[in-house]
Amino acid sequence: MFDTAIQTFTSPVVLFFVLGLLAAFARSDLAIPEAIAKAMSLYLMAAIGIKGGVAMSKSGIDGTVLSALGTGIAAGFLLPFFAYAVLKSFGKLDRINSGAVAAHYGSISVVTFVTAVEILTSQSREPGGYMVAVMAAMEAPAILSGLLLARGLGSKEDGAQSTGEMLHEVFTNSSIVLLLGAFAIGMLAGERGFAEVTPFFEAGFKGVLCIFLLDMGLIAARRMMDSRAITWRLTAIAIFLPIVNGVVGTGLGAAIGLDAGSAAALGVLCASASYIAVPAAMRLALPEADPGIYLTMSLSITFPFNVLVNIGLISAFAVYLTGGAGVGP
Repeated sequence: MFDTAIQTFTSPVVLFFVLGLLAAFARSDLAIPEAIAKAMSLYLMAAIGIKGGVAMSKSGIDGTVLSALGTGIAAGFLLPFFAYAVLKSFGKLDRINSGAVAAHYGSISVVTFVTAVEILTSQSREPGGYMVAVMAAMEAPAILSGLLLARGLGSKEDGAQSTGEMLHEVFTNSSIVLLLGAFAIGMLAGERGFAEVTPFFEAGFKGVLCIFLLDMGLIAARRMMDSRAITWRLTAIAIFLPIVNGVVGTGLGAAIGLDAGSAAALGVLCASASYIAVPAAMRLALPEADPGIYLTMSLSITFPFNVLVNIGLISAFAVYLTGGAGVGP
């Protein structure tokens, strides 16, 4: 387990993230232009989506795939209830903010998943391509749970948008549209079709991910330094929840028979916290919730913790539970 964690921490993608953190804490003027950061984000989501679709076209849809999808959806719906209880009791947050933050900790972070896939692949434990579909399926259930916990579905008090409008925002979010669209393209094209664009999506993937994580390190550290709404209790929760959720997700993956890489990927999805799609949905559905709390917790605390520490721990735990057998396609 120690060797796996060290291998994760010395990965170039993680080290570039550390460089971004250090540069921001040193108050360097290093910055990635917003247009370039947006382009890198689109490239990474398209790449992970199409490669997942190609892998799915090879393996097909079987009981393992359906079990993973069902488990992911159930976890996305149920994990916010545990987070809500912790946020209300230990975190001392009010009902609205507890529900909003809880939604983030049942949903997923695409960038955390992409980073984990790259790290797991470098460890010869590449997750099954179907995990991209599991990732996309976990987004909406957590948002619904967060709304239910905050004040019930369909409420429009205090100027909140309707549940229908909120769900439209979620399912038309650029990351979800691109991921699912690229996934479908990969399934339809298969290996033969993907061969035509392989140089573009394979050769530059690791380098783009390194620069993208450099930018994420800069953003996370600068938001952390600017935040005034985060207490020590919320900081502890932002580290505690990904540990517990990661253990639960990895354990569920092993229990339903996933290989080590796919079980670790499910653990990472459960451990991650959304900082793109869910904040957008919360702005519509719970405008009175404090973005300074849920964005800082998910982006500036949980995201760095997952990248620097938790992915390696989850990978090692998955190997322990499964014996490292059955590496995904």
